[in-house]
Amino acid sequence: MIIFDASTLILLTKAELLEKFLENVTGQVAIPKEVERECCEAMKSLDALLIRKAIDEKRIRVSEIKNRKLRDRIENDFPVGKGEAEAIALAVSQTASLVAIDDKQGINACKLLGISFATAINILIRMHEKGLIEKDEALLKLEALERHGRYKADIVKDARGKLEGK
Repeated sequence: MIIFDASTLILLTKAELLEKFLENVTGQVAIPKEVERECCEAMKSLDALLIRKAIDEKRIRVSEIKNRKLRDRIENDFPVGKGEAEAIALAVSQTASLVAIDDKQGINACKLLGISFATAINILIRMHEKGLIEKDEALLKLEALERHGRYKADIVKDARGKLEGK
């Protein structure tokens, strides 16, 4: 199971990667209720509509957080928002294989808690490595992620090198 935080889900949608990812992912994709709220609250945006469609089609499952104490502890111990805390807590309680997260503090929390994680850029690189996206298209998607995300220049440069085979 892969648990998504709102930032990564939105970034994949903005870069037009979500559909291809959902078509090819093995296992379940889930989000906590708070991430659903964060992604779909502004129903007028195209991103929100596409994410809502994937939820309605049951390609993304919305899960309730059962261990609220864990969520609260994560939120208090790490400077993360409620959505990130719920995604990490859900990953722990569901023994998820991966948390898709782009928030720096959320990534740090995953590292400290020993939870595997991937950013939208990591997912793009993996999709390219699996042959789901050709190099030229992957480079365009990277530009979109750079435009919409908050990535340091060296992260984007490193990703570009991986996509170009350098």
